[in-house]
Amino acid sequence: MKTLHVFLASALILTMSCKGNSKADTALLSEAMTETTVDTKMLQEKTKNTIKVALLLDTSNSMDGLIHQAKAQLWEIINELSYAKCGDEKPNLEIALYEYGNDNLSSEEGYIRQVLRFSNDLDEISEKLFSLTTRGGSEFCGHVIQTSLDQLNWGNNPKDLKLLFIAGNEPFTQGSINYKDAITNACEKDVVVNTIFCGNYEQGISGMWKDGAVQGKGDYMTIAHNRNIVYVKTPYDKKIMEYNTQLNNTYIAYGLQGSYKIAQQSTQDFNANSINEEIAVDRAVSKSSSFYTNSSWDLVDGIANDSVKLEELSEKELPKILKGKSKEQILIYVEEQQKLRKDIQRSIRELNAKRKQFISQKSEKEGKDDLESAMIKAIKTQAARKNYTW
Repeated sequence: MKTLHVFLASALILTMSCKGNSKADTALLSEAMTETTVDTKMLQEKTKNTIKVALLLDTSNSMDGLIHQAKAQLWEIINELSYAKCGDEKPNLEIALYEYGNDNLSSEEGYIRQVLRFSNDLDEISEKLFSLTTRGGSEFCGHVIQTSLDQLNWGNNPKDLKLLFIAGNEPFTQGSINYKDAITNACEKDVVVNTIFCGNYEQGISGMWKDGAVQGKGDYMTIAHNRNIVYVKTPYDKKIMEYNTQLNNTYIAYGLQGSYKIAQQSTQDFNANSINEEIAVDRAVSKSSSFYTNSSWDLVDGIANDSVKLEELSEKELPKILKGKSKEQILIYVEEQQKLRKDIQRSIRELNAKRKQFISQKSEKEGKDDLESAMIKAIKTQAARKNYTW
């Protein structure tokens, strides 16, 4: 819209000059146009680059191991992505989730369901992932790829990293939509298609999973989806979890969804811990990163990001601890919680650096064939093409 305003202003200046209008009038309009140009530039500069990841997961009967790995390794993947930089800036992260190949889904829709549109709400992403269950069905890879291209907002920023990961174990060629046509459409949207075959490397090639990755300018990977994941306990885990409890206490829920979201936060802590204590530690580390923001329901993040105004909140939208307080008293309390949160998050990150070093000495990363290792390797390779660094 502002680009159009600039164009119209330029045309008007030229017209005014040709009609003999005063230099003063022309100068005033020129100044207004310059301000609009500056505003447009500032708007462009405020647009952060984003890593967009769409996960297309086969939820047919044989995929219990894949779904388990996705639940278990979500936080480790997010933690690794939190170290990414584009130039001097940290990018945003958005994740979308689809399931396909499940008999519980509509046959008219190709046994496909959008579980989650692109979201930067890490608790919501975790909740949706943990909601997945498996049941036998028909897996139509071309169909789910095309559906995700049609339904998701991939955007037009050329610096965004747009990645699609599809995982399954049936031939890539099934269904009425040709995978090559769908992948051609993906390339036109600057979306890289990565394929993850759950099984034997050569079987995946014969099933055209590798061809799908080649066509989509992505990586072809295989994983042992039913293999047990090895977790490494460290001397830093207990302290990180103590900090996680303190971190949760800094959140100030407000608004209509505040109480639900604070409960959701606690539930996703529980879900991570239900898999393994080390997964809970990974989640706590994610909550110390810049990706974990909750402006829509937390006053600390909301005021810090200027997305909520205290004067616009009614008394009933405030938490019990802040009811009856003046605006100045509320701001003082929020600032105290913000400072405390930053200190706790910094302490978690410092401990995690030591934790990572301990784990690297205890385990050999080379040759790992799980979901997290496959995805991170592909993401880093493809990110380098757009000058993302770690």
